[in-house]
Amino acid sequence: MPVRVVSLKVDVPQSIPADGQYHLLRFPFDVESYDPWNMHSPLQPDAYKMSPSSWATQPRSGLVWPCWPDGVRGWGTVHGLVYWEDGDYTEVRSRIVRDPLGIASGYDSTCTEDHVATPGQQFRAKTWGLFVDPQTPLGLMVRHNASDAVDVTLAEFKLTVQPVEEP
Repeated sequence: MPVRVVSLKVDVPQSIPADGQYHLLRFPFDVESYDPWNMHSPLQPDAYKMSPSSWATQPRSGLVWPCWPDGVRGWGTVHGLVYWEDGDYTEVRSRIVRDPLGIASGYDSTCTEDHVATPGQQFRAKTWGLFVDPQTPLGLMVRHNASDAVDVTLAEFKLTVQPVEEP
């Protein structure tokens, strides 16, 4: 069985509030980097439909639904890239979350990383492996500890899915 891939990118700044909470990064639907299996579609597997042009205001535009034929679970490898504008933060954080909006199996975070700020902008990349299910979306979430909102100026979110044979 072939490996399935989705590769998303956004270079429109996204303001991340200074509230100490994690925020789901959002990705446009109409300028997909690569998504032939519709893992990032405005029409989602639970029949929720969004306007492709409203991605910036729709939290669900941050979801990737790992698809595999016949609903088979798989082994996923996730890649994330986050560029932060310069700010008065002392750390930036990111995490991969299964069901970040609590619409399927419930919020389940993994691969949480925090980074001490270096002078200027922050450029952070991550890779993580995890089991994925076609009924449970994934998201890339971020936070910071600045006193004011800070922009993420570029983000990428990529997933490859390989089938897993049941024993």
